[in-house]
Amino acid sequence: MYQSRIPANTAIDYLISAQPDQPVLFFNPSMLGQSYKRFAKGFPGLVTYAVKANDSVEVIENLVVAGMTAFDVASPAEMKRVRQISPSAILHYNNPIRSRGEIREGVAHGVVSWSVDCLSELNKLIEGGATGEVAVRLRLPVAGAVYDFGEKFGADPLMAIELLRAVSQAGFSPAMTFHPGTQCNSPQAWARYIEECANIAVQAGVELKRLNVGGGYAAHRTGNAPVIESIFDAIDRTVCRVFGSKRPDLICEPGRAMVAESYQLAVRVKAIKNDTLLYLNDGIYGGMAEWRDLGEMDRHMVFADDGQQKHGAPKNFTLYGPTCDSLDRIPGEICLPSDIDEEDYVLLAGMGAYSTATATAFNGYGDLLRVTLG
Repeated sequence: MYQSRIPANTAIDYLISAQPDQPVLFFNPSMLGQSYKRFAKGFPGLVTYAVKANDSVEVIENLVVAGMTAFDVASPAEMKRVRQISPSAILHYNNPIRSRGEIREGVAHGVVSWSVDCLSELNKLIEGGATGEVAVRLRLPVAGAVYDFGEKFGADPLMAIELLRAVSQAGFSPAMTFHPGTQCNSPQAWARYIEECANIAVQAGVELKRLNVGGGYAAHRTGNAPVIESIFDAIDRTVCRVFGSKRPDLICEPGRAMVAESYQLAVRVKAIKNDTLLYLNDGIYGGMAEWRDLGEMDRHMVFADDGQQKHGAPKNFTLYGPTCDSLDRIPGEICLPSDIDEEDYVLLAGMGAYSTATATAFNGYGDLLRVTLG
């Protein structure tokens, strides 16, 4: 259920007036605009948005208004979503594994950039009539992320050399790409990948037209906010050092770090049992799915239904979601005010990434009420 605009300036105003009994995602367009400006100002190249993080209409619309012209799409459905909102948008299809039908759809939608991590996928692009840029996706054993994408995608350096030569010989614009892993906050991870990409290009005898330095930029989940500018600086300095006068154009594809701060999620306490077990109206099958994989987020506040914030002594609680599945539990224990009560709201910050994209309707739950503040 989506309500395009509400006559309230804050999430708390809405909760007091509407008293919703279902979880609510609050969208803040100005926060999304600020996030885009941060990337556009700091990153030394083209900024695209990884649609998979949150494909909501309001997100894509506001990014287009802010000035974004290119999007990283991972499926035909995402291509259609972007095209419906911005017919002139530039599409980069960097999911390296595709069916022949998906390649045909990508060609029909005017995809200008593709990626591959094996020769068989490159041959499918050739057979399918793909044109433009093809980036060889590299994988390395680089630390710094919550979990690594290299197990599923990416070519080892020796294969990357062979692939890059083949891309060039096939007449595509040669490029390379990588993904350092989810929630990566280590500038050295990007530096290591860039160094190896330069080395592979030399060994392949191919001059890169573009280098896609991926996504993976960390969103603010706990403690201090990540300083992504340090990553931008490391990228720029490393590219200058290893490529010199043959510096390729750069592109990045943030998803999580672009959209996370523009949403808050309000969940409500349905019941409290044994003084330490909290049952919420949302959980891992809904907007809180990533708490299972990335760990808890400590950016939350508790409010009574009249808007009064709870400030009781910190206490550890076990949190369960609303479904009848016992796996619907937030891992570990979460520290909340000890005076939390039934019908209270827990307002979670930084919930724009993957909260809608991975939510299910299991057990009749997962229907997130979505409202835009303004």
